[in-house]
Amino acid sequence: MKKSMRARRLARHHRRLGGASKLNLVSLMDIFTILVFFLMVNSSEVQVLQSNKTIKLPDSVAEQKPEETLVIMVNQESLVVQGRPIAQTADVMAGTENLIPALHEELKYQAQRRPELSDTEKQLGRPVTIMGDASIPYELLKKVMATCADTDFRNISLAVNRKFASEDADAAAEEGEG
Repeated sequence: MKKSMRARRLARHHRRLGGASKLNLVSLMDIFTILVFFLMVNSSEVQVLQSNKTIKLPDSVAEQKPEETLVIMVNQESLVVQGRPIAQTADVMAGTENLIPALHEELKYQAQRRPELSDTEKQLGRPVTIMGDASIPYELLKKVMATCADTDFRNISLAVNRKFASEDADAAAEEGEG
């Protein structure tokens, strides 16, 4: 049986449209390339230190961004270096000496892991960041800092929550109005 002209045209049309569709990946790759560059550029602007729920950092209007250094966390219960518990805060406060022996040993171990010093480290000392809870006693912070200085970790930074200067101006204005 012979097909009519219309039937042949419809068959040709269905054959042409009935094939597997093709996915155009060029525009999708363009979008992902732009997304990758955007994330690379903006990722360097924010640095977050390790967070710990037991530590509430003090607020400050510090302008300097944190660097990746050895981190010492001090809270009401314990003293932690790079995530490893070193000593209990109560034991440290009960001691009469100015240095913390367990922290001293750990810092010497951390210094041995990277024995070569850069020129700035030779001049300023090895860098360390202390994340101290806002409610810890000053005596404890003083002992931690003295121990750091004794083991050549003299470039000490104290971690704080950044508070913008405009918040301070707003707070001062509210106090002046009341």
